[in-house]
Amino acid sequence: MTKELLADLDWRGLIAQTTDRDALTRDLESGPISFYVGFDPTAASLHIGNLAVICTMRRFQLAGHKPIPLVGGATGLVGDPSGRNEERSLNDESVVVDWVNRIRKQLEQFLSFEGANSATMANNLDWTAPISALEFLRDIGKHFSVNQMLSKDSVSARLEGGGISYTEFSYQVLQALDYLELYRRQNCTLQMGGSDQWGNIVAGLDLIRKVEGGTGHALTIPLITKSDGNKFGKSVGGSVWLDPEMTSPYAFFQFWIGVEDADVEKLLKVFSFKSREEIEVLLVSLKENPGAREAHRALARELTSLVHGEHNAQQSEAAAKALFGQGELSELDEATLQSALSQLPRAEIKKEEIIPSWVDLLVATGVVDSKSAARRIVKEGGAYLNNEKISGEDFVPSIASALCGRFLILRKGKRDLAAIELI
Repeated sequence: MTKELLADLDWRGLIAQTTDRDALTRDLESGPISFYVGFDPTAASLHIGNLAVICTMRRFQLAGHKPIPLVGGATGLVGDPSGRNEERSLNDESVVVDWVNRIRKQLEQFLSFEGANSATMANNLDWTAPISALEFLRDIGKHFSVNQMLSKDSVSARLEGGGISYTEFSYQVLQALDYLELYRRQNCTLQMGGSDQWGNIVAGLDLIRKVEGGTGHALTIPLITKSDGNKFGKSVGGSVWLDPEMTSPYAFFQFWIGVEDADVEKLLKVFSFKSREEIEVLLVSLKENPGAREAHRALARELTSLVHGEHNAQQSEAAAKALFGQGELSELDEATLQSALSQLPRAEIKKEEIIPSWVDLLVATGVVDSKSAARRIVKEGGAYLNNEKISGEDFVPSIASALCGRFLILRKGKRDLAAIELI
């Protein structure tokens, strides 16, 4: 099973670096091992940049190994030095505590906390907070070479710029302590993370060797980039979050639908739990009939279901089809409809006011800049209200036609949409 796991990870492009691959294979095959991944609470939610390592954790658990998702209540107060020439902002402790709790709940939905290889949640504040500054320096700090710490990419990059504070410089020591403590407490012998964490993970292995005389493993996952070399995980509005209040299920679904064809193969391999054979069938479809976007839809369905549940995935796909006349708008729930329409040009009208004509409404949304342009759309047969064709230039919608009692959807031709909200 382990050989199949590592071979599958190789095929999916999910292994950037390992320490001793043969030793890791032997330990994985000798029985279930405990492994951990750390997540620092730098925001109120994880984002899809975190999803690659989360999915890899899930793959290891499905193969029989025991995951330890660690949310950094301590390291989140300090901040991992970024490659940018600036210090991270230090958040108030109460904010970090809230973010820790939010992220713990998010991680719980991706892993199983029952059974023989159940996941165990960890918080590094539990062992870091009781240590005094003197104990930390004497018992942990003495094992670290400043020369080695300076060679870490994110540190050296900062030294070439505006410098780095002792606070961020010490982050590597705190993360190494995490690995040591989990090795002691839960016999954790593998740490995984993004490829930018290699130096921190290896520092933990060195600390385990020096303090306990023990050994462990490191495995990193490539940072996911787009075909143009840019960082993956951003949309027009910024990061794509896993929290439905920060990125709605519909917007999440649409993000995956909209990825470039050149990125689909990589994204299917990294994020999908479909078999190799199933993915290869989708890639054939992508090559032979790219306009059908079958692979995009399969990716969007699976990941929206994984992150937001099957119902939200189905509603998001139904909304995407219904908005363009390929489904029934009346079957969409209010939350999905509101999310979908929030991305459109829109205008608001008070319910007690007289609703203007379709022509006036379209002008109000800004989709066209004049009534004459809107009338021309009606005359040419390209005017729709809630997917029903409008034939008269003076047509006035009724309140009864508002979806969920509050939304009117205007469509110009096949693709241009706008929304009116009755308030």
